[in-house]
Amino acid sequence: MLDADLPTVKAISDAVHGAYTEDETVYAERLKLHPAGCRIFERHGEPLGYCIAHPWRRKAPPSLNRPLGVIPVDAEAYHLHDIALLPAARGTGAGKAAIAEVIERAMAGGFGTIRLVAVNDATDFWTSQGFIRLPDLAHGYGAEACVMQRCL
Repeated sequence: MLDADLPTVKAISDAVHGAYTEDETVYAERLKLHPAGCRIFERHGEPLGYCIAHPWRRKAPPSLNRPLGVIPVDAEAYHLHDIALLPAARGTGAGKAAIAEVIERAMAGGFGTIRLVAVNDATDFWTSQGFIRLPDLAHGYGAEACVMQRCL
């Protein structure tokens, strides 16, 4: 992902996430703070999705649509901030490839867990990818969202 991709990232987020979309400045900050965790997915040169992940604390996930400020030096987990795929990318293996890359990055960083906040009824998908629900962890994303974790 490059700075020039940020308007596309925002447009994909708007199309995929609805109420959970974020300002372009949030994506720009994630790219600046942890570029290794930011990827664009293209097929035949057309952007079809993106993935953003970065180190974070286990205590609570980052707030929705808020800047991080810094990546904490005491980060204990790899946070999968977002995988967003347009309908044309679904069924192409892009989601599994994104998850595999996040796992690789987390392991390379020495993290034993990946955490995320599941929204838009995605809990079943994340469960199928080896994530378990952490029901008592606060997240501020709304009653239907939940924090999930995958141990590596």
